[in-house]
Amino acid sequence: MTTRTQLVLVPGFWLGGWAWDDVVPALRAAGVEPHPVTLPGLDPDDRGTDPAAVTRADHVRAVTDVVDALDGDVVLVGHSGGGAVVGEAVDRRPDRVRRAVYVDSGPLEDGAVLALDLPADAPGIPLPSWEELAAAGSSLDGIDADGLARFRARAVPHPGGVARGAVHVSDPRRFDVPVTAVCTSLPSEVLRTMVDGGPPLHTELGRYDVTYVDLPTGHWPMFSRPGDLAAVLVDAARA
Repeated sequence: MTTRTQLVLVPGFWLGGWAWDDVVPALRAAGVEPHPVTLPGLDPDDRGTDPAAVTRADHVRAVTDVVDALDGDVVLVGHSGGGAVVGEAVDRRPDRVRRAVYVDSGPLEDGAVLALDLPADAPGIPLPSWEELAAAGSSLDGIDADGLARFRARAVPHPGGVARGAVHVSDPRRFDVPVTAVCTSLPSEVLRTMVDGGPPLHTELGRYDVTYVDLPTGHWPMFSRPGDLAAVLVDAARA
């Protein structure tokens, strides 16, 4: 019996596991087992969770709980803000994760904060306008009108405690877990010049064994190029 590689899919800000819906069928067809994760406070159908009470530790625990429940090889995939959560999960389970894949994102250094200026009393960050996202560098290239409408309809304000909570990583064994960096809105030749940490990005990417893959599109390839993203993830899972 062949054990399938387990691919844990962690979306970025405002998104639940539904964001991977167009990617999942191709992953299954290729023989890997996808596990899309909806992090606490980000389920559009959940009325029982208070987003203001959700912390970074809750998000990291949600991912490690999935890892702990799986058998065989585990590959973690983090998109955008989900990449920082994946980096922390790798730190907690370096002996269980065979590879980490960062989609237009990367692992952050200890103490890094994603939304440093978010007021302490802000319960969450609503999805900005498309114009505001574009101005902030989050490209929407490749997403059609139907995709944008679905994105807007299902997006949930990102929990404030997660956005302003500090990243905590400390186990040096995390650097033994190889990485695939999927470069979508930023080409790999540019990303390679930005991987040495410190402000403003606070990334640890330069300390890992990294395979760079270019997939030119916007910041949300699961919406703009889902089939191509699935192929990249399958290759990473088999690396």
